[in-house]
Amino acid sequence: MEFNMIEIMGYVASIMVAISLTMKDIVKLRILNFVGCTFFVIYGVMISAMPVVATNAFIACVNVYFLIKMYQEKNQTTSKQSKHSSPINFTMNHLQ
Repeated sequence: MEFNMIEIMGYVASIMVAISLTMKDIVKLRILNFVGCTFFVIYGVMISAMPVVATNAFIACVNVYFLIKMYQEKNQTTSKQSKHSSPINFTMNHLQ
């Protein structure tokens, strides 16, 4: 069974999205789903499938929107600076 780069990209995208759906932590789910969607966008471009590109680009934007929203809500609930002082720290702390 021989795989080419296009097939590998499709499988990686599918696996990332599937793994994201098993997450209990919504931040981890959104991050992994974003990564999977990004791979699907690349895959869609490689096979010239604009519906795949458009749908997954939209879902990726939705994931980013809600990650930013969760980060902002988290910062509003803390009165002093915490270890979640940046969006990068916020997401990295959820991935640990």
